[in-house]
Amino acid sequence: MNASNPKFDLRGINHLALVCSDMRRTIDFYSGVLGMPLVKTLDLPDGLGQHFFFDCGGGNTVAFFWLADSPDAAPGVAAPKGRPDEGELASAVGSMNHVAFAVPPEKFDEYRRRLEAEGVVVSRVLNHDDSPSGVSRDVHPGTFVQSFYFQDPDGILLEFACWTRPFTDDEVRHEPRTAADRHAPSAL
Repeated sequence: MNASNPKFDLRGINHLALVCSDMRRTIDFYSGVLGMPLVKTLDLPDGLGQHFFFDCGGGNTVAFFWLADSPDAAPGVAAPKGRPDEGELASAVGSMNHVAFAVPPEKFDEYRRRLEAEGVVVSRVLNHDDSPSGVSRDVHPGTFVQSFYFQDPDGILLEFACWTRPFTDDEVRHEPRTAADRHAPSAL
């Protein structure tokens, strides 16, 4: 992908900040299972909590807050209840739906097997395309990304994804939906 930004010299995601219930368990998963180095830790002032950063490659980080007074998780509101292959995709406006990590296509199947060997429940492989269902059984010329999903110990939905082809100029062709469309009877 080589789309350029004429307004700002953005260089990717500095960090995505999520909230966990147990920082030790989060370190065990992100550093232990996923191999992401823990690169920065902070205790927040006045006993508010902690903020830890993990290197997820390419100069990007995933960060976690552990906050002493965080409300409990709200699956189906703040995040999907499960994985997309289980029919779970919805989360509330303003929520973080999932984090997709880019992986090399040649390592895709190996990484899936390695997570399964670690005891992580992973989805079936999804070949995302422009068909009515949005996925196909096999990779074909219309497949643009191949991925699978899994959840961290707090139920945060994660994805390993690899692009299968570059985007073309005709890929942006859908009319944007509006807030008024959210509760209107579906015209689709």
